[in-house]
Amino acid sequence: MHQHFGSMSRKALVTVVACLAAFALQAGSPERSVVQIFTFSQAPDYDAPWRFDSVRRSGGSGFVIKGRRIMTNAHVIAWAKQVLVRRFQDPRPYQARVAFVGNDCDLALLEVEDPAFFDGIEPLEFGELPAVRSTVVTYGYPAGGEQISYTRGVVSRIEVQNYVHSGHRSLLAVQTDAAINPGNSGGPVLQDDKVVGVSFQGIPGLENAGFFIPTEVIQHFLKDVDDGKYDGFPLAGIRLVPLQNPAYRKYLGLSDMSAGARVDSLLSGSTAEKVLKPDDVLLEVGGLKVGSDGTVLYRDNRVAVSSAFQMPQSGETIKLKILRDRQPMELELPVAVFEGDKLAGNQYEAPPRYYVNGGLVFTSLSADYLRTLGRDRNDDATSTLVYELYYRRSEDPDKVRPEPVVLAATLAHPVNADLDVRSRMMVNKINGIRIERLEDVIRAFEENQGKQHVIEFAGRGAIESLDREAAAAATAEILKTYGITSDRRL
Repeated sequence: MHQHFGSMSRKALVTVVACLAAFALQAGSPERSVVQIFTFSQAPDYDAPWRFDSVRRSGGSGFVIKGRRIMTNAHVIAWAKQVLVRRFQDPRPYQARVAFVGNDCDLALLEVEDPAFFDGIEPLEFGELPAVRSTVVTYGYPAGGEQISYTRGVVSRIEVQNYVHSGHRSLLAVQTDAAINPGNSGGPVLQDDKVVGVSFQGIPGLENAGFFIPTEVIQHFLKDVDDGKYDGFPLAGIRLVPLQNPAYRKYLGLSDMSAGARVDSLLSGSTAEKVLKPDDVLLEVGGLKVGSDGTVLYRDNRVAVSSAFQMPQSGETIKLKILRDRQPMELELPVAVFEGDKLAGNQYEAPPRYYVNGGLVFTSLSADYLRTLGRDRNDDATSTLVYELYYRRSEDPDKVRPEPVVLAATLAHPVNADLDVRSRMMVNKINGIRIERLEDVIRAFEENQGKQHVIEFAGRGAIESLDREAAAAATAEILKTYGITSDRRL
């Protein structure tokens, strides 16, 4: 042995190390409340909506909070068939079940069937939003490791970020240079032994940067589920634009050059549509002054004004101060969860809806379906799908379909052999009925008494036809041939 430890004997050193380890792992130590999560999940195949992918195993982290519950990320348990949890330095797996999921905020709560799991574990308490430049420590089980990992870092910035799990919602997030890797997801971020966040995502290509969900979002989620169900974060439904042109500000009657942003448009179907008007100047939201760049100052951080609208629970109201036609006004805006753009986000929990007739497979247009097309998104048919899903609502709200339907596939059979359109086309009409949702497809086929089914597609206006009686007779054979148990899932 070439390394010396002064006059301390090896036996004494071992004793000191053992004592330090025992002190670090006492019952109140945070790591005892951090758990390892194993998820066995099976996601659907949106290109072939009657099928599911193979079961896969993945890992994540979580931590015990009051009420004998485990908090983690929604993406850790997405599409779960089975969830197992393990205590700190305990090899035994315990069965867990998902109690609540917030896919918009990427949070979930688990419950463990065996109450012995919580023996000797103290629930972690929540702290406040950490200050920029302050130090935090992440806890978790990254990269599939069997031992808990700790990484220390500095809070770099606090801002509104897109939450990758939902894909179409942005909430408050905290950036840190503490390492947050796959497997860390769902683990606590601590400051002074209190949880100040939940690790949840990174940005590809951005080094030494990870993000965690702050306690403001966490507490909103926990308050939401107090009534036994999760509603979600409200959406403002307002598109604000900066108001920094001095001449235009003077025209609007604004004297303070740093305050106020203009309402450019309102989301069709949102609560804001009933209270606000385009060209209103938003001055204050929930007591927070709105800057000319469309931000508010929240705990010494400049963040997007959308974060202020997300503080109330769905169904509550928030106070606004605005300038309308050069006159100051005070309003109360009811806020609510918006479901109208649900298909534009990533789908979870419910598998895709579909219907099969004559080998033609119809399914909902969603972000998940578009992802199956890969990078080939430049053709006319795909451009039509992208426009319908992401842009129609803001540019042509009167023609928005609640559930646009696409022809996902054509299962080859003599009855459909002569069709030129095989897949990837959005359906406009069937037998003269405008298709607003999948139920319209079924009704259009089942109520038709003519000899032919006439299918009109959106975009380049292609039209196809099926022999009605031949399609009805062939459908059962087609389902059997392709191993499909039912002609529909609604």
